Amino acid sequence: MKTTQKLLVVLAAALMLLGSTGCSKLQARDHLNKGVQAYKNAKYEQAIDHFQQAVSLDPTLINARLYLATAFAQQYIPGADTPDNNRMGEQAIDQYKQVLQVDPKNINSIKGIAYLYLQMKKFDLSKEFYKKASEADPNDPEPYYSVAVIDWTQTYQPRQEERAKLGMKPDDSLAAKDKKVCAMVKEKNTANVQEGIDNLNKALQLRPDYDDAMAYLNLMYRERADIQCDDPAARAADLKTADDWVDKTMATKKAKAEKQPGTGIVMDQNK
Repeated sequence: MKTTQKLLVVLAAALMLLGSTGCSKLQARDHLNKGVQAYKNAKYEQAIDHFQQAVSLDPTLINARLYLATAFAQQYIPGADTPDNNRMGEQAIDQYKQVLQVDPKNINSIKGIAYLYLQMKKFDLSKEFYKKASEADPNDPEPYYSVAVIDWTQTYQPRQEERAKLGMKPDDSLAAKDKKVCAMVKEKNTANVQEGIDNLNKALQLRPDYDDAMAYLNLMYRERADIQCDDPAARAADLKTADDWVDKTMATKKAKAEKQPGTGIVMDQNK
């Protein structure tokens, strides 16, 4: 009899626990829905509060974490280097990373982290996550393009700093001005330049009319031209290739514009 009573007590406790858990999950979904509505109405602080409550009530609710991360990211202001703003960005990254603990190939989280690190100018971390995005979705051209943009940023700035120290004009050859400086810049930049070119070519294989990628190929070939320290012919060839990509970019943009509604020839109705 005593054993039966104990079993009944245990069963009752289990049922209460299940009921409590079920109630928490329902409350979490209610907060998620309210948060989504607030987010759609651009009430981001209110949305964050609802998403935080949803996550607290049901830590397994992945969509709540994704929305919470997105709401934090929406509040982050690129270039505003203040403790509150940086904390907002880090909170977004933290929530994305918690999603990845459950779903390591969640592409929205991977790209969200990569983008935030890019805005924070943490270029190596951003590049790491854009590469992870390419691994998760090899047919998406945008992460390849983003890696190349970072590569260009990491090569252009230090090269321009060295040129400025030498008092060079835009069209001056770095090799002709100072071969030692050219060799130093070449050693530092070659890997990123080649990685950038390779990634842009990959992006164009996936999206042949990707005019932004074409524009950056122009820039990357100009980077490579300026570190052809001992080969004037290679420098000239790279500059020619860069000019060709300028022409291809303009032609592609023009073709896209012509396909847009309302861009055709309009007859003068007064004649």
